[in-house]
Amino acid sequence: MRLAARLAAAVVAIATAAAAPASPVLLISLDGLRPGEVIDAQARGLKLPNLTALARQGAYASGVTGVLPTLTYPSHTTLITGVSPGRHGIGNNLTYDPLVQNQIGWFWYASDIKVPTLWEAAHAAGLKTANIHWPVSVAARGVDENLPQIWRTGTADDRKLMAALATPGLLPPLEAQLGPYAQGIDETAEGDAVRVRYAAAILARDHPAFTTIYLAGIDHQEHHDGPGSPEANAVIERTDALVGELVAAARKAMPDITIAVVSDHGFLPVAHDVNLFRPFIGAGLITLGADGKVSGWEAEPWIAGGTAAIVLARPQDAALRAKVAGVLAAIAADPANGIAAILDEAEVRRRGGPAEASFMIAMKPGFETGHDPAAAMVTPSSYHGMHGYLPDLPEMRSTLIVAGPALARHGDLGVIDMRSIAPSLARILGAKLPSAELPPTF
Repeated sequence: MRLAARLAAAVVAIATAAAAPASPVLLISLDGLRPGEVIDAQARGLKLPNLTALARQGAYASGVTGVLPTLTYPSHTTLITGVSPGRHGIGNNLTYDPLVQNQIGWFWYASDIKVPTLWEAAHAAGLKTANIHWPVSVAARGVDENLPQIWRTGTADDRKLMAALATPGLLPPLEAQLGPYAQGIDETAEGDAVRVRYAAAILARDHPAFTTIYLAGIDHQEHHDGPGSPEANAVIERTDALVGELVAAARKAMPDITIAVVSDHGFLPVAHDVNLFRPFIGAGLITLGADGKVSGWEAEPWIAGGTAAIVLARPQDAALRAKVAGVLAAIAADPANGIAAILDEAEVRRRGGPAEASFMIAMKPGFETGHDPAAAMVTPSSYHGMHGYLPDLPEMRSTLIVAGPALARHGDLGVIDMRSIAPSLARILGAKLPSAELPPTF
């Protein structure tokens, strides 16, 4: 009888989900927001009236298990596609650049995404779309009004770059109304506030059925001062107020809109930088010129905060692979280096990690991958907070809060997989995303 009752309930739930009306969606990303900061806001002394109200009105995850690595760009591409980095093609924030020729180039360009996005799915369903500052969004297909995320130097020329890459005709009237748009390199809460004003204006004027906006201030402060610090908590409270502005603008423009708030990863305090380049230089796998810069390489770490992918110049070279495996074993054998695990290629693929990786190094909490090849093996960390660790760590779980008329489930959703968010939003939009790796969750 209990089994029959459960089956009947499942059938009702499926029928209810199928019959749910389509709804416009505002997708807000708050980089680095940990789920406990909303769920346990009162216990942590945080005043978050807007985020907690959304959680009460709809559904929330007790945690979202992310992707490998738990970095901003891979995670945001999963959030907008429903697939892992190994399939969508964005395996890091920075492009792989072993000779440092790309001037610290990030994965800005949506042409690098190898699978369909929610923007494309919504556009194919006849819906108008808009984007404000979402990672990997330059020239994104399916975006009708696009203010993509990009920067180079932070100088005035970056404004010209943004004007050239934004949807033609979108930026000038908004700047005339609202003042200068925030520089892409500006990751502060002040920069977020400018982007929120622009998003609110687009929502009010154009009523896009699917809008994405990315706010970076929480992540910026947690890197600088550490998660849970007074400075980070102050930015979280300020960001809650910005969410309130967005929600008010969206609901005024479209009363039936669904609000989805997500984050890309959690955070851990960090104390040690580990120079993974040093043993590769010592083994002759990286060569330096007279200027101290990389002049040649056979294998090199692609650092990602709490992990590093190891990329081989000749992945099919068994001797090279064996040599690298020996170097990695030696690094991991010294407890002072803070190595939690070495993943081989098969394990990286199983976990959906970067397609370029022949190995991955996973760091222990408190340790991060260092940037300076000339540094000692272990030094005090340059940041006070970091992510990028294996998604298995509960501290890396991210946030989901969703409220609106088309939800299939309400209340606590438990721990969900990040890959299920995009197909859930596609269902709410009345769009189709068959390439997603998991079915809808909410």
